[in-house]
Amino acid sequence: MLAVVLYVIGALLLLAGGVTLVVGGALVVILPQLIIGGLILVVGLAIERWRYKPVLDRRPDPRWTDTGERFVDPATGKLTAVYFDPANGERHYLAARVENRER
Repeated sequence: MLAVVLYVIGALLLLAGGVTLVVGGALVVILPQLIIGGLILVVGLAIERWRYKPVLDRRPDPRWTDTGERFVDPATGKLTAVYFDPANGERHYLAARVENRER
């Protein structure tokens, strides 16, 4: 939800920059701030979506290898297991099953 709001704000900044460029006048002074601010928001969010992959709940593909790495995902609070895909070198993050170790 927050990402959508930030995308809208970035788009509005870019739109305002385009309108300012066409209309001109005294608002041309803030043109760089509008365009650069809008670009930073939109490009930054696109990179964040591409770079940080969500934690998946489904079972891993048989070709994925468990790396043994485990951590608690700060966004979801879930214990997360890291799997490696040797076919393309990608890492996959899956919600780990919590094993009951009581005896």
